[in-house]
Amino acid sequence: MSEHLLDEKRALLGALLPHVAFDGWTMQALAMAAKTAGIDAGLVSRAFPGGAMEALDFWVRETDQAMIAVFEARDGGALKIRERVALAIMLRLELVAPQREAVRRAMALAAQPHLAPRFLSQLYRTVDAIWYAAGDTATDFNFYTKRLLLAGVYSSTLLVWLDDKSEGFAATRAFLMRRIDNVMQIQKARSKLEGLLGKLPDPRRIFRRA
Repeated sequence: MSEHLLDEKRALLGALLPHVAFDGWTMQALAMAAKTAGIDAGLVSRAFPGGAMEALDFWVRETDQAMIAVFEARDGGALKIRERVALAIMLRLELVAPQREAVRRAMALAAQPHLAPRFLSQLYRTVDAIWYAAGDTATDFNFYTKRLLLAGVYSSTLLVWLDDKSEGFAATRAFLMRRIDNVMQIQKARSKLEGLLGKLPDPRRIFRRA
């Protein structure tokens, strides 16, 4: 993607987000954004040939990358892993806080079955970005289990955040830490179980002897 096209996409997205709060992630909102910002209709089709849903995909990617940049600027390397994950999630929520209604509109679309694959893809990219920011280096099966578990944590936290009226999203932060603690307990129990299973005799050897 050329730098010029990227700038055009960002300019159009910035004009679109206020309209999404009223018109949702629709072509109508995209057309209104172009009109109010004085952007040529040809630019709209060039920047987002897939329409408003492609603009939503772009917004998710941009926010994920912004979260990573802000996290790295915070220098959270000295934090525990659960604290780094929580920080990354809260930073991402803070980035979209001014457009919370646009997030709510996107969540409403996520309930539509034909759009489920698109939103699952967005969710995966986001949790992957969160783990990346937190310094995850897993390359084995844990790579996938960590992202699956975090997808549940992030999704439930997002729902709490949408209706959180507490100062500084304190209620969301408290909920998030409880969810992360629950996941860490599951991980510990899983590790203990794997350790116990590893000490059991190999059933294949028993059968071979029989």
